[in-house]
Amino acid sequence: MDQVPSSPQDAQGLPTCYRHPDRETGIRCTRCERPICPECMVSASVGFQCPECVRNGSGTGHAPSASAPRTLAGGTVTADPRLVTKILIGANLLLFLVQEAIGDSFTERLALVGQGWDSDLGSFQGVAEGQWYRLVTSMFLHGGVMHIAFNMLSLWWIGGPLEAALGRARYLALYFASGLAGSALTYLLAAPNQLTVGASGAIFGLFGATAVLMRRLKYDMRPVIILLVINLVITFGWSGIAWQAHVGGLVGGVLIGYAMVHAPGERRALIQYGMSALVLAAVVVMTLLRTAQLT
Repeated sequence: MDQVPSSPQDAQGLPTCYRHPDRETGIRCTRCERPICPECMVSASVGFQCPECVRNGSGTGHAPSASAPRTLAGGTVTADPRLVTKILIGANLLLFLVQEAIGDSFTERLALVGQGWDSDLGSFQGVAEGQWYRLVTSMFLHGGVMHIAFNMLSLWWIGGPLEAALGRARYLALYFASGLAGSALTYLLAAPNQLTVGASGAIFGLFGATAVLMRRLKYDMRPVIILLVINLVITFGWSGIAWQAHVGGLVGGVLIGYAMVHAPGERRALIQYGMSALVLAAVVVMTLLRTAQLT
C-alpha cells in the first residue's frame, strides 16, 4: 500500500551533508546548523559540530585547538594518520638508493663510528672527532637489501598504528629520541672503529612503546612479546648485529612510551616531552663520556 508522506521534508528526503553532497543526514552542527554526516561530526560538549566550526572555534570562547579531536596521547587527529611513517620510509629508501649509487664512500662518511682512521683523508674520523651528526645520519643508512626491507616492513607495521595513537609530534619525538639512544649506547659500548648503520634503534623504540600502549589498552600482549623476543634472539644470536642500538632504542622507547600514554591530562605535554628531553640528556651524557675516553 502506498503511503502519503507525513510532511514536506519526508517527501523531499533528508538533507545532504554540506561537505559530502552525496550523503543524506539527519544531524546538524550545533553551531552553524549545517547538515553534517557521521564522517564530519566532531563531538562537542553539547551535540556535534562541523569541522569548520571546530577549526574556527565558533562561539566556543577558547582556541580552536581546544575543540579539535585528540588521540589517546593528546595529539591532534589528522586526515592521514600514517603520513610521518610514510615520510620516514621514503627518506630511508631514498638514502639507500644514494648508497647504492655512490658506494661505500658515501656510507663511510655518514655511518656511526666512534673513532677510526680514514686512509683516503689521512685523518681520524668519527663522533669522537666532533662528527656528532653521525648519531643521526646512521639511522637512515642500511647494509643491504634484506636489512632495509626488514626495517621498513617493521616500521610500517609497528609505526603506522603507533603514529595514529600518539599523533605526529609525539611520534616523531619517540622515533628520534629512541634512535639516538640506540646510537649513543652503541658509541659508548662498541669498538671505536666499528661501523654501524640502520634504523633498528628507532624501530626497537617503537616496539617498546607499542608494548606499553597495548598494556594500557588491555590488549593481548602475546603477539608483540613474541615478536620482541624473536628480535632479541636474533640480536644476540647473530654476529654482525649492533645489539647496543637495539637495547638502547628499546629502553628509550619504553620510557618515552610510558610517559606518552600514562601522563595525566593536566600535565600531559610537560611529562611527555619532559621524558623525551631526559632521554636526550642521557644521549648527551653517554656521548660526552665516550668522547672523553677516546680523546
